[in-house]
Amino acid sequence: MKQSLGTLIGASFGAVFVFANAGEPLPSGVTLALRILAAVSLLVVIVAAVMARGRSGAAADDAAVGSLFGGKYWLIVVIEVVAIIGGAQLLRVFDAPEQTTIAWVAFVVGVHFIPLARVWREPSILVPAYGLTVLGLVGFILAFTAAGAWTPIVSGVGSGVLFLGGVLYGSLRMIASRSTSPA
Repeated sequence: MKQSLGTLIGASFGAVFVFANAGEPLPSGVTLALRILAAVSLLVVIVAAVMARGRSGAAADDAAVGSLFGGKYWLIVVIEVVAIIGGAQLLRVFDAPEQTTIAWVAFVVGVHFIPLARVWREPSILVPAYGLTVLGLVGFILAFTAAGAWTPIVSGVGSGVLFLGGVLYGSLRMIASRSTSPA
């Protein structure tokens, strides 16, 4: 369940990143396709999580979830939320381009996964950690150039695709292994 819960969280945030940031300067057809792919990916991950829950049982699921969300987890999340809100306020105070906000969010979300990987003893979380951190930094730099309109695509949609791609890959592997396992 630990993995299923993580994939649900990753897929949900990935879909939100895509839904909220897909748009101009992308053509409307590309925007629609990205949003449809995000929705389908989220649905596949939900199905895989339900299948995994059925396999492991509710008691095991509850114990795994309880171990995920201890004090260290909540401390990291509180710091993340404060950093996102505080950083966004500072960007406004210093009159930074509007697009820097999504870049900042991607950066902070990426950075928060670094200590979570250690707390959860899950090194695979470092892939989105470093990926989102880089996408946030690239978008932040981009926001101060003539190509600033692309920041939501790079930092927002890029982060969503990274989240969704990773959890979709894991979910499809889980579904495939379940379908080839003896019943």
